[in-house]
Amino acid sequence: MRSSAEDPDDDLTVTPPKEWAAGLPAVTHALRHALGQTSVQRTALTLLTLNQSKGIDCPGCAWPEPPAGKRHLNEYCENGAKHISDEATSRRVTREFFREHSIADLGARSDRWLNQQGRLTEPMVKRPGATHYEPLGWDEALDLLAGGLKSLDSPDEALFYVSGRLGNEPAFLLQLFARAFGTNNLPDCSNMCHESSGSALSETLGIGKGSVQLDDIHQADLVFVVGQNPGTNHPRMLSALEETKRNGGHVVAVNTLPEAGLIRFKNPQKARGVVGRGTRIADHFLHIRAGGDLALFQALNKLLLEAEDAAPGAVLDHDFINAHTTGFTEFAEHARKVSWEDIDTATGLSREEIERVFDRVLESRKIIVCWAMGVTQHKHGVPTIREMVNFLLARGSIGRPGAGVCPVRGHSNVQGDRTMGVWERMPQRFLDALEKEFGFTPPTRHGLDVVNAIRAMRDGRARIFLGVAGNFVRATPDSAVTEEAMRRCALTAHISTKLNRSHTVCGDTALILPTLGRSDRDVHEGVERFVTVEDSMSQVHASRGKLPPASPDLLSEVAIISRTARRTLGTSPDLPWEEFEADYGTVRDRISRVVPGFEDFEARVSRPGGFTLPNPVNSYVFPTPSGKAVFTRNDLTVPEVPPGHLLLQTLRSHDQWNTVWYAPDDRYRGIHNARRVVLVNPADLDELDLADGATVDLVSVWHDGVERRAEDFRVVAYPASRGSAAAYYPETNVLVPLDSVADISNCPTSKGVVVRLEPAG
Repeated sequence: MRSSAEDPDDDLTVTPPKEWAAGLPAVTHALRHALGQTSVQRTALTLLTLNQSKGIDCPGCAWPEPPAGKRHLNEYCENGAKHISDEATSRRVTREFFREHSIADLGARSDRWLNQQGRLTEPMVKRPGATHYEPLGWDEALDLLAGGLKSLDSPDEALFYVSGRLGNEPAFLLQLFARAFGTNNLPDCSNMCHESSGSALSETLGIGKGSVQLDDIHQADLVFVVGQNPGTNHPRMLSALEETKRNGGHVVAVNTLPEAGLIRFKNPQKARGVVGRGTRIADHFLHIRAGGDLALFQALNKLLLEAEDAAPGAVLDHDFINAHTTGFTEFAEHARKVSWEDIDTATGLSREEIERVFDRVLESRKIIVCWAMGVTQHKHGVPTIREMVNFLLARGSIGRPGAGVCPVRGHSNVQGDRTMGVWERMPQRFLDALEKEFGFTPPTRHGLDVVNAIRAMRDGRARIFLGVAGNFVRATPDSAVTEEAMRRCALTAHISTKLNRSHTVCGDTALILPTLGRSDRDVHEGVERFVTVEDSMSQVHASRGKLPPASPDLLSEVAIISRTARRTLGTSPDLPWEEFEADYGTVRDRISRVVPGFEDFEARVSRPGGFTLPNPVNSYVFPTPSGKAVFTRNDLTVPEVPPGHLLLQTLRSHDQWNTVWYAPDDRYRGIHNARRVVLVNPADLDELDLADGATVDLVSVWHDGVERRAEDFRVVAYPASRGSAAAYYPETNVLVPLDSVADISNCPTSKGVVVRLEPAG
């Protein structure tokens, strides 16, 4: 059934997809949105300080900024401007609002409507049996949360969820609180997006992060952009790829959909992007079938080996392979056996197309592979990334300048949260460092990730959910199961800046704890405080809010976590929570002694632009058990799609950040005033006997026999790859089975959902 009574009117208009991104329209749309939220003065203050060395770190994505002193005055993209303006809105949600709207009423509203009401202003509680939220003071609210935690039979009945908007300091304190409380139940948004990247890179390179910096992108001979849409999800990446092209490098786009930003980019910060034709980005577009990336890189590896046979010593980097890797023989034996028939079936690409790209590979010494959720959210996401690593290792394109692995993360500090210890399976060396620094023994039993946390709530094994930032019920799979699981909790609490769907899905008792946003000034006893973040390329820098807080009743995330921890733990263990709340520098001091790479944290992050964390891979040091990078053997997996079905990928529209859409448009794809649409190749529509514009229900097929249905979607004939379909989340999260997860990483398979399209009744 429909998720909301407030979806956009069924007035779909379809125009041809755009063949370029950004330009003046991006500026116009960004300013129109910003000025619709707040004043000219507040808009100027936020935008002119966004991503500057002494300003606000954009919460929109994790793409890095150029070095301090080399940043543009407008160092942000259209969607970043929209997101920070959305947070800086002048609209407010007060106690009168909650008096007027019952929880049932709020639950019937759309994600956009809830978000548009504005900033939360004071703590609210839904008591057992109540139909409305009501206000309460901070002391009572935090006593209620602490009392609930202390009443649990086991610390493992509590869940501490984190979204990537959280800064390093509160993230470190939250994991410290959870572990001092006695649990490793620290699910986070990485579990749903890049967990496959961390799993694959940790196994093969010994570190679960990317190895490249922004200058490497600029210097690369060849950049693969696989399963991602930079024009919408991280538009500033297009500026980096533009620099790649201007330096003589080339780009290969691998995607199931043609994306405007990867066709041509008109940089609105440069004259050629305003009055000229802009820059062609992709030299090659591989229109691959959904889930075919593993087969593509196995094909490239097969071709590498055959080319080496024909010209020994001229193709593979044997010096690198012999000195720094293990497992090459087994990898090569397996890669040679992959058949072109299987490659064709999995990719939908001709051998000629692949060989044209391979010719470009042979011309390139410095190669980077970038990827995002189009790769990670498949059942075989981990083997796919391992095969990408095989490809780079074979060419020696790991560790050298202009080469390496580049997982492109979506949230601004999702990588930093993991570095700070927000992970249910942190290594023992981190736990030992915590024990040495704080004098208590952290639990060693692995905690629950997102999927297992939902299962635990569903089964009654988890009774309290504390979410810090994010919109858990709309970001997670299997919406009906997730919402019912949340409602089974004794207590749900959300530390939030704005209203969202998760606040309407309540445990017996529910708390809304409003907090400062990135754009808000954080002042204590006349001293302005800052938090830090880590971007996708391991650069750590400060973020300082610039606006007056949305309400005098707001607390910072550090304050909320510290006060709750103090009330919950008392003096066992005895940790200086008051000190942490008063002075974030004391938190950074502790981080500097616990987390490798953060030595002298306070002084280094106070420099313009901050600092870059060391990456041993770039010194040819691989923290694997063997001390070497690992070639792997990956069995070719082809998603099984029965006749009459399609493989659905969920994605976001251009006018959307995470689960919140700002307008019912996706102008780069030519979709206007509708979100319940499904994009399907015209040839597939003919085979399915469906007309362009028909109204259908999407029904996911899963072996548990449970029917998952998303109703009333309009079919749009679109240049999607054959056998695939695409539709927007969170509307289609209902179709993703909770038990459909990636091997090894347990990441939900939101890019590989088998569906049938039924004419709507």
